[in-house]
Amino acid sequence: MASDFVIVYHRQPYEEVIEDGKTTFRENASPNGIVPTLKSFFGNADHGAWVAWKLADDPANPDFERIVEIDDAYGSYTVSRLPLTKQQVSSFYHVSSKEAFWPILHSFKDRYNYDPVDWPTFREVNWAFAEAAAREASKGARVWVHDYNLWLVPGYLRQLRPDVVISFFHHTPFPSADMFNVLPWRKEIVESLLACDVIGFHIPRYAANFLSVARSLLDVSVVERQPVDPDLIFEGTALSERSAPKLISYQDRTISISSSAVGVAVDFIEERANDPEVKQDAQAIKDSMGDGKLIVSVGRTDYTKGGMEQLESLERVLEANPRLIGKVRLMHVSVSANRNMTSYQAIQSGIEEAAGRINGRFGTLEWQPIALISRAIPFDDLIKYYLAADVAWITPLADGMNLVCKEYVAARTDNDGVLVLSEFAGAAVELSSAIITNPFSSRSMDQAILQALDMPAEERHERMGALRRMVKRFSVKAWGATQEAEFESAVLRRG
Repeated sequence: MASDFVIVYHRQPYEEVIEDGKTTFRENASPNGIVPTLKSFFGNADHGAWVAWKLADDPANPDFERIVEIDDAYGSYTVSRLPLTKQQVSSFYHVSSKEAFWPILHSFKDRYNYDPVDWPTFREVNWAFAEAAAREASKGARVWVHDYNLWLVPGYLRQLRPDVVISFFHHTPFPSADMFNVLPWRKEIVESLLACDVIGFHIPRYAANFLSVARSLLDVSVVERQPVDPDLIFEGTALSERSAPKLISYQDRTISISSSAVGVAVDFIEERANDPEVKQDAQAIKDSMGDGKLIVSVGRTDYTKGGMEQLESLERVLEANPRLIGKVRLMHVSVSANRNMTSYQAIQSGIEEAAGRINGRFGTLEWQPIALISRAIPFDDLIKYYLAADVAWITPLADGMNLVCKEYVAARTDNDGVLVLSEFAGAAVELSSAIITNPFSSRSMDQAILQALDMPAEERHERMGALRRMVKRFSVKAWGATQEAEFESAVLRRG
């Protein structure tokens, strides 16, 4: 059955597990990610489809199940699965996307690796996604493409199906022209994105950067600019903008530029945080700290996340403030990335060595300053630590948005706790009531964590109240509504 709404995303919309020798599909364990929100769009469609890839030893194997029909809480929809070999996945995702695109998107030019990129394979995989979307889409269907590893899909899809309405959402930062134009495939990428009806970014800065890149390469004009919401203008962050492009024109086509940040499932998180058993466990964690204070930091092992800078800051703070020895503990969750990627192995080793050095230098038999956790923590357990923590320390060097800080705020139904947040996280544009810090500055980092640890109760409650209002306003549900409105506007523009 043809679908009037098609989502194109590299991940499948479920967890595929083997039980008693039989393949079953489960709802994703994490409530936060965007997958549940994306699937909610199927509720407004006569029939929906999802295009993703699945690892296959032999893509030509006739037994490979390319089409799966799903019936879950979000309705009935089709999943079109593209069989990719390990070599294709490695080339398209681990090498091209992570070694070439990822460092440029996050403005780490020194980590950019052009040599191993196999551009023909990247094109081939993107063409396969576009073909699958074209097959699934009904006439005039809405097709929603997600993230930079599928940059070329809109252009290919427009060639195959000029009738469909295409929206693309960029989940990472989008850098300035000086940075993005390092990529030798820059024009091909931008031309593909300009085949869309809507191009979405988290914050106005990324939209402005995209416009700058597009105008550096092609004859693109601005049709409409709009002022930024006053609640999103904060001069204390490096990412603030006062106006943003709304409509641009290219080759007689009008394209909407959307600035709308992904949020978290606030209602779900609050429900879990208010569960009596969760609150009891959180209190037990606080009691175990005695008169000490708990800091939580949660992220992936990645050079963009600032893990080393954070640990080095803690070391300096403990050295300069002996009163904190035995009184502060950092729970540093740094989930290991793909072990096949050498750049991430070095980061993980550096974090482990730094944590070991600091614990060896300051720790005692009764107390260690750092609890380093290199595995994912179940979300319900994470909620307990969010509730128990005096401070959430979220200081990436660059981050498209960062949902961990929003999870922490949403979980604090007690209206307590302090958020220390990097000014280079997209979320800082919304969360100006956090203690905003510059992770490239040792002084800024050290002062921020000390301010958080010493903050009086009245100020904590005032700041957290303001943070919670913003997180509720810009929830993942609100983001979904904005994306739906963009589709509607695009349909009207096309007549």
